Amino acid sequence: MAPPAPLAAPDLDTDVVARHALAHDASPYLLIPEAVTVPADEAQVIALLRQARASGRPLTFRAGGTSLSGQAQSAAILADVRRHFRQVEVLDAGRRVRVGPGVTIRQVNAHLARHGRRLGPDPASESACTIGGMIANNSSGMAAGTRENTYATLESLRCVLPSGTVLDTSRPDADAALRAAEPALFAGLERLMRRVREDPEAMRVIRERFALKNTMGYGINALLDFDSPADCLAHLVIGSEGTLAFISSAVLRTVAVPAQAATGLLVLPGLQEATAPLPEIVAAGFATVELLDARSLQVAQRLPGAPGEIAGLDIGSHAALLLEVRADDPDALAAQVSAAQSLAAGLRGAAPFAMSTDAARRAALWTTRKGLYAAVAGARPAGSTALLEDVVVPVDRLAGTCRGLQQLFARHGYDGAVIFGHAKDGNLHFLLDEHLGAASSRLEAFTEDMVDLVLDQGGNLKAEHGTGRAMAPFVERQYGPALHAVMREIKQLVDPAGILNPGVVLTAEPGAHLRDLQPVVEIEEEADRCVECGYCEPVCPSRDLTLTPRQRIVLRRDAALAEQRGDRETARAIRAAYDYQGLQTCAADGMCRTACPVGIDTGDLVRRLRAQDAEADAGGAAQRALWGAAARRWGPTTAAASAALDVAGALPPALPRVAARAGRALLGADAVPDYRPELPRRGGSVRRGGGRGRTGAEVDAVYLPSCVHTMFGAAGEGIGAGPALSRLAERAGVRLAVPDAAADLCCGTPFSSKGMRAAKDMMRSRLREALEEAAARHRLPVVIDAASCTEGVLDAVAGTGLEVVDAVTYVRRHLLPRLEVRRPVASVTVHPTCSTTHLGATDDLVAIAQACAEEVVVPIAWGCCAYAGDRGLLHPELTASATAAEAAEVATRETDWYVSANRTCELGMQAATGRAYRHVLELLEHATS
Repeated sequence: MAPPAPLAAPDLDTDVVARHALAHDASPYLLIPEAVTVPADEAQVIALLRQARASGRPLTFRAGGTSLSGQAQSAAILADVRRHFRQVEVLDAGRRVRVGPGVTIRQVNAHLARHGRRLGPDPASESACTIGGMIANNSSGMAAGTRENTYATLESLRCVLPSGTVLDTSRPDADAALRAAEPALFAGLERLMRRVREDPEAMRVIRERFALKNTMGYGINALLDFDSPADCLAHLVIGSEGTLAFISSAVLRTVAVPAQAATGLLVLPGLQEATAPLPEIVAAGFATVELLDARSLQVAQRLPGAPGEIAGLDIGSHAALLLEVRADDPDALAAQVSAAQSLAAGLRGAAPFAMSTDAARRAALWTTRKGLYAAVAGARPAGSTALLEDVVVPVDRLAGTCRGLQQLFARHGYDGAVIFGHAKDGNLHFLLDEHLGAASSRLEAFTEDMVDLVLDQGGNLKAEHGTGRAMAPFVERQYGPALHAVMREIKQLVDPAGILNPGVVLTAEPGAHLRDLQPVVEIEEEADRCVECGYCEPVCPSRDLTLTPRQRIVLRRDAALAEQRGDRETARAIRAAYDYQGLQTCAADGMCRTACPVGIDTGDLVRRLRAQDAEADAGGAAQRALWGAAARRWGPTTAAASAALDVAGALPPALPRVAARAGRALLGADAVPDYRPELPRRGGSVRRGGGRGRTGAEVDAVYLPSCVHTMFGAAGEGIGAGPALSRLAERAGVRLAVPDAAADLCCGTPFSSKGMRAAKDMMRSRLREALEEAAARHRLPVVIDAASCTEGVLDAVAGTGLEVVDAVTYVRRHLLPRLEVRRPVASVTVHPTCSTTHLGATDDLVAIAQACAEEVVVPIAWGCCAYAGDRGLLHPELTASATAAEAAEVATRETDWYVSANRTCELGMQAATGRAYRHVLELLEHATS
C-alpha cells in the first residue's frame, strides 16, 4: 500500500466548452459537470480523490464514453483518463497482458495479434471501449459469455480507493497491506463474506443470478468466489462502474485466437422460428450465435458495405442468426461447418445456408453486426431518442421472452422496436424510439412491465451494459432486500463519503432512471443521425489536441439548446471557441466515417461550415477571387509554389521562418502557412504537362501526376513518386500517357478544404472534361500517384464511368508481377494513410513493401498524420498531436526505409519522426533497378 503523501492534484477546468465537450456519452442521459480534469498519473488521481473527500464534491472517472446506461457522466467533477494511462505490456508471449485504463480493447488486441492471442471480452464497441470501461462494466460480448468475460480473465488489479489507498493484488502481501491501511474495510469484507456464506438463500440467489451474464448491481459473487479480502475487493471493483475505485492498471489472462473460422447468416421466417430452436443450436457448440430481427436486418441493409448475405434479402417478418465456428485445424473446422449446415437444413423454413471462411465476407458480416446499435439508433425518427435495453434469460426461455417483449411493444405503442443480441447466452438487446418529455410516463409504464417480464422468466435486468442510472432503481427488485443491503454496505465500507459516481448502480430514488434525460436538438443534416456512441474518437487526429467528431457534433447541439433556453452566454462561448477547436483543427480526413456505424463524415460538415464562414466573412470576396484566379491558372500557381520553396531552401533557414511567422501574425494562422523544417529544399521536378505517347490503343493507362509533387519535391536524394512510376512502367513494358492539360488540373481538394466552393466546382469541371477526353473514349484507367489526390479525383468524376485507381494499387496489380526484385532491403517502416484506408489500398501499400523487404513494420499506433494538404503547415500543433503515438513507436527501432503513399503525409511523418519518408514506389524502383 502506498503511504499518504502530499501530492498535487491536476487542474480543474471550468471552461464552458471543455465541460460540454466531455459531458456526453452514448447514453440518453446528460449531466454537465462543474469542472473537468485530465489526471496524468496515479499520483494525481490520489490527490484528486483526497481533494474530493475533503471538499465533498463528487468525482466520476470516464474513458471511452461508450456507456449506454449513463454511468460515465457527472454534474460535479469529471476526470478523463483517455489522454494518459495508455500503457500496454505484453507478458509471457501474449498469454497475459498488463494494460492501463485509457487504451482501447482493439489497441490491446493489436499488440496481442502477433502472438495469436486476444482479450477474452469482445464487445461490439471494442474499437472505442477502453480497458477502464471494460473492467468497470465487466464487459463480455459476442463470444465471451461468463467464461471469458472481464471477471473470469482478471489475474490482478491495481486500483486507488476513495481514501487514496492503492490496492495491488499482484503483491503477495496484498491482504496484509489492505488490513494495515484499511482495517475497517478489511474487517467489513470478511464479515460480508461470512454473512452470505452462512445464508443458504443468499448463496442460491447469487449462484443463480451469476450463472447468467449479469452486470446488475455489484458483482457479489466475489463474496463466494474468493477467500482473500483483497482479491474479493478487486473483483467487486469489476463491474462497479466507477463507484468503488479508480482502476490504475490490470493484468489480464488472454485467450488463443483459433487459426480457422467460418461465419454464416442463417435466415428464418420469423423471430419465433429463430428463437425456438436456440437450445439445440447453442448445444451444437457455436462460438457465436447472434440474433437479428426483421427491422435489424432492414437497417443493416442500408449500411455502407453491407454484405451480400444481408443486402440481397427480401425481408418480410424474417429473423436471422449470425453463426460462427472456430478451430485450429482445417479438418476440424470443415466438420463443424458440415454439422452446422446439417442442423440448418433441419430447421423449418430456413433459407439455404452456407458458411464462409473468406476474411472479407466474414469481416463485412461482423462489421455490420457490431455497428447495429448505432445504425438502428441512427435510423430513428427525427426528434426521438434511441433507448437501448439489455437483458438476459435462460436460453430455453428466450423464445417466450421475445414473445413477451413483442406484446409489450404493442401494448405501449413502440411500433418500431428492434430486437437483437447474443442469443448463445440468452442475452437480448432491444431498442425503442422515444420522444422524451411528456412521453416519459409511457417509458415508465413500459419499464415496469419489462422488469416484471424478465424477472418472471428467471433473468437479469442487465447482462453487459451495466446498471448505470437506467436500472439503479431496480437492483433491489432483482436481488431482494437482503442482498441489496449487502451491496449498500459494500458501498459504505469502500466509499463512506459517497464521492465516487453517486447515483450510479445504487440509488434511493425510485424514479432516478427518468431524470436527466437528454433533450433532442436537431442541427445539421450531416450530424443529426449521430447517437454519440464515440466510435469515431480513437481514429480522430485532433482527439488529444482539441475536439473529436462526437464533440464537434455535441457542442453544436449544446449551443443550439442553450439558445433555445435563452442561455446566450453558453451559446456565445461555444461558438467563439468553435472556429479553432471545431473547424480549423479538424483534419477533415474522413477517418471518422470509417469508424462510424452510420457513415457520418464530420469532415463534410466542417468543410460546409468553413464555406459558410468564408462566404459570410467581410474579406471573403477577395479570398474567393484569389482562389478563383488560382484555379484558372493552376499550373503557374503550383510552379510558383515550387519556385518559392527553391528560393526558401537556398536562404538561411531562419529567414523564411521569420517571414512566414510575420505573415501569420499579420494575416492570421489560418491564412498563411508556417515554414516548416520538413519542407524540401527544392520544389518538385515532375513534368505535368505534355503527353508521353498519345492516348489510344497503344497506351495502357492515363497517368495524371499529382500537383502535390510539383509543389513539394522528393525527400533527400529520392526521385519522387512520379519518376518512380514512370521507370517502373517502362521496366514492366506498360505504356502510360499524360494528358496535355495535366499541369492545370487538380482534384479540387485544396479548394474544398478551404470552403472555396466555386473554385472547386470550376476545377472539377475542367478535370472531368480533360479525363473524359483522355481516358473515357478508349476506356483506359486513370492512374494517380498520390493517394489523397486519387480520392479527390474519384469524388470529382463520380458518375462519369471513369476508372480511377491509385498508383499503389495499379502497380501491385499490373506492374509488380512483371518486375524482378534485385536489391531487396532488410527492413521498412510503412505509414498507411487516411486515403489508402478510404481507397482500400493499404493492403497494396504493405504488399509492395513486403515484396521489397525482408521485414515490414506497420506501427500499431498508426493513424492519420493530419497534415491534410496544408493543414499541417497552418496548424503544425495538429500534426504533432496526431502523430505523437506513432512517432514514439517508430522511435523504438530503426529500419532501412520509411515509406507511405502520399507526399504531404510523408512530410507529416518526417516532421514527427525525423526520418525521411518516401513514396513506396521509390522503394520498389530502388529494389528493381
